[in-house]
Amino acid sequence: VQKIHAVSLSGGSAYGLEAGDGVMQFLEEKGIGFDTGFGLVPIVCGASLFDLELVTNKVRPDKAMGYQACVNAYSGKEPEMGNFGAGTGATVGKLMGMPHCMKSGIGSYAVQVGALQVGAVVAVNALGDIYDWRTGRKAAGLLADDGKTFLDAEEAVLGKLEPAGEKFVGNTTIGAIFTNAQFDKAHLCKIAAMAHDGYARAIRPVHTANDGDSIYAVSLGQL
Repeated sequence: VQKIHAVSLSGGSAYGLEAGDGVMQFLEEKGIGFDTGFGLVPIVCGASLFDLELVTNKVRPDKAMGYQACVNAYSGKEPEMGNFGAGTGATVGKLMGMPHCMKSGIGSYAVQVGALQVGAVVAVNALGDIYDWRTGRKAAGLLADDGKTFLDAEEAVLGKLEPAGEKFVGNTTIGAIFTNAQFDKAHLCKIAAMAHDGYARAIRPVHTANDGDSIYAVSLGQL
């Protein structure tokens, strides 16, 4: 298809994909979807980060939560950031296991240049450390045994060939870029690739074999 109708970001690993059902229900009620000739089918892209290791693996996003997220979005109010939505179970700095990680969350940012608008929302669930790209200051990441001071995740990677435990399942930074400019699929793929460079400015190490990072790029096509 050439057009989608929603992007769903959630936690809960594959269980969290159920939230997309609620998104589809909401869009169908609004008369939004791909006309098959036999009914509207909303096209919903979804990504769910892995957070089953935090607190409990029995609390997961469901259809009702996906539907409520759409109600909130349509209300026009500012979305909650931090420990909300897909950010509820997000953590960072997990190279040495959960005892050394830090809680993270979901965040957003937007800029406007003339009539052009670009916004981003990302749920940060990375293996590596998180840095303020403006100052280079570490904001979150791998903790020492005292639980108060930072270790350097990049140095820790260089210090041993194999991280302790199985980390490939636990790190998935997911996000979406939105713009009111008109772009086709090829240009949006390029924009998504550029956004991955933004990951690299804020996450170290980034794009490791233990990270499942993904970004959606969406053109609202108004400009």
